[in-house]
Amino acid sequence: MTEFPPGGRRWGMTVPLTGVPLAGHRAVYDALAGAGFTDLWTAEVAGADAFTPLALAAAWRPDVRLGTAVAPVFTRGPGLLAMSAAALAEAAPGRFALGIGASSPVLVRDWNAVPFAQPYRRSRDMLRFLRAALRGETVDEAYETFTVRRFALERPPAVPPPLLLAALRPQMLRLAGAEADGVILNWLASTDVPTVLAETGRVREGFEVAARIFVCPTDDAAYARTIGRRMITTYLTVPAYAEFHRWLGRSDQLEPVWRAWAAGDRKGAAAAVPDALVDELVVHGTPERCRERIAEYVEAGVGTPVQALIPTPELSATADALADLIPRLAPA
Repeated sequence: MTEFPPGGRRWGMTVPLTGVPLAGHRAVYDALAGAGFTDLWTAEVAGADAFTPLALAAAWRPDVRLGTAVAPVFTRGPGLLAMSAAALAEAAPGRFALGIGASSPVLVRDWNAVPFAQPYRRSRDMLRFLRAALRGETVDEAYETFTVRRFALERPPAVPPPLLLAALRPQMLRLAGAEADGVILNWLASTDVPTVLAETGRVREGFEVAARIFVCPTDDAAYARTIGRRMITTYLTVPAYAEFHRWLGRSDQLEPVWRAWAAGDRKGAAAAVPDALVDELVVHGTPERCRERIAEYVEAGVGTPVQALIPTPELSATADALADLIPRLAPA
């Protein structure tokens, strides 16, 4: 996989930013690139889709690397996902990475009316299909979870994008290490990184380790912990994330949260989240302190830290506040 920037360190931001319309993101992208951010990455939940913000960035900032973290493997058919990736790879040749992942039952089944079945096998099959399709091959294959008959991209990218796989637990981590060009991590502490990466096995040179890191740049610890508790109860009660943190050894901290959530007590679940857990999983403090915490992930083995910015009272998504904040979160 081609290194971008050549010889340099990656430092990413999740886009689009809350409170800024997509049409207004050119100034945001300019500010990020000017401050030293090398990468722009998207998520896909219920806001912007994974590809549109990056298509804008491809046109506006030809010097910035782009990535999806992630495009779900269930919500688009194989051919459509390949076409979306190929189009963006054509628009940003050599500077786009396609991150895919299973997502969650809520997003897939409840919001997109698609059965959420066999997420490991579906991820594996989509990874193998995309590898062939984005090389321009004609794919005529009965995979375990879907069948594709004589599909070939009419516009295969001159530079096929590297494929990254979102992974939490050992089986998916081993798949990423064996067949993907990199892995995307999420909802973990910097101290968890070595444990997680050990499961990828011996990987190829250039294997990318990206991690989404939730960042709440405020020195109001009470505010950050309140937001962090809400986020933890929303995410870590999802079965895949719950099992991930059981595997990481956090059952004692999270069992009261899971019990309250299962009983329908949402407020009780949030109240049961310990401050120490929020402090581990959500980076908060002054922007300079946040930057130091992000560097701890890099030291632990993350090559592409991708900040997911949580709005704060100080920020309020105003242009002046963003202009002040972005350089303070950029690489030192």
